[in-house]
Amino acid sequence: MWLEILLASVLGFVIYWFVSKDKEETLPLEDGWWGPGVRPTAGEDKSIRPFKVETSDEEINDLHQRIDRVRLTPPLEDSRFHYGFNSNYLKKIISYWRNEFDWRKQVEILNKYPHFKTKIEGLDIHFIHVKPPNLPSGQTPKPLLMVHGWPGSFYEFYKIIPFLTDPKNHGLSDEHVFEVICPSIPGYSFSEASSKKGFNSVATARIFYKLMLRLGFQKFYIQGGDWGALICTNMAQLVPSHIKGLHLNTALILRNFYTLTLPLGRCFGGLFGYTERDMELIYPFKKIFFSLLRESGYLHIQSTKPDTVGCALNDSPVGLAAYILEKFSTWTNSEFRDLEDGGLERKFSLDDLLTGIMLYWTTGTITSSQRFYKENLGQVNKHEMLKVYVPTGFAAFPCELMHLPEKWLKTKYPNLISYSYMPRGGHFAAFEEPELLAQDIRKFVGLQERQ
Repeated sequence: MWLEILLASVLGFVIYWFVSKDKEETLPLEDGWWGPGVRPTAGEDKSIRPFKVETSDEEINDLHQRIDRVRLTPPLEDSRFHYGFNSNYLKKIISYWRNEFDWRKQVEILNKYPHFKTKIEGLDIHFIHVKPPNLPSGQTPKPLLMVHGWPGSFYEFYKIIPFLTDPKNHGLSDEHVFEVICPSIPGYSFSEASSKKGFNSVATARIFYKLMLRLGFQKFYIQGGDWGALICTNMAQLVPSHIKGLHLNTALILRNFYTLTLPLGRCFGGLFGYTERDMELIYPFKKIFFSLLRESGYLHIQSTKPDTVGCALNDSPVGLAAYILEKFSTWTNSEFRDLEDGGLERKFSLDDLLTGIMLYWTTGTITSSQRFYKENLGQVNKHEMLKVYVPTGFAAFPCELMHLPEKWLKTKYPNLISYSYMPRGGHFAAFEEPELLAQDIRKFVGLQERQ
């Protein structure tokens, strides 16, 4: 007992020393060129061009032919989703994809919001830009940049956008009305992939900052989950004076001695600032640890040799679907691995899920999207050591892969003004629970603007 108290005291001192010695720093803005070859001497074309998603009979016929030639391995008895995507349920998805899924209709849905492209640092950057359809008199919309992650896309935001741009017609107050910009990370869907090594989250953050300036926004809000959370965090570290507020639903916190409290947290949770809800979501830690271990195999592959697995996934639409949709199962709720169908249709429609797959398949971007892991992980990055001082809000969804207590977040984001325990939802928050996430963004913006 006394040894545990001594250890807790020493650990508390170490945490205090570690946290208190930080200085407020920013990342250098710098510049880059990620297009093929040498950077041209002529200035970059800064025009913003309308873009439209298109398809063709040839594209659809090729997909169908590849689906028709699929080879599946029967699953083990009673394996459900514990060995990965269950091929018995995959047969249902294949049948729907081949015989009922209407890609032309989904392309029309994709085009319901305005799409654009513009050249930045040698790359053609794709984004959607949605303005409020019914702006209240005398009100100015708040610019909001929303950034997706892997294996997602800009399409994940389609259901949350109405709650942000047209709240009154979707059951919310019109106190806060947003103008929403959703870019595609370079190498994902319609944004051109880098031709050079080293294209990481900081380079992406700088490009998206330049995009917002090009659109005429000097100050704006930003929101992200997964890679989007890191990119938005980097933006706040690069140009904090331009960021009105940062809202996240996941975060990467590496410099955090609070993780050392986990063995003692069960006995001394209150001492370390854990709430009862934190304790429910963190413990038993052994269960959480092994769940993270099971769900992180892809991370090692994509952080080391992404091109190898990319060759297989870019050649097989069914393989691509199994690889990606398995994440939409267990990252939505880890207990879905106990179900024969992975629980996929409990939260999402097959049309929505397959539209996400098609954005990787038709653009051939699965390999370039996976390279983002290799460029960001496996080396020490300066941004990991820097705090973020812009006003920050966080939505803690209970089925996220790893729960982050408020105390942990404040070591990285000391100006955390809003922290919410969300009632339900997992990793793909905007896609799964758009109204809940929109409400939390609005809550955060309200708190920030009243400061």
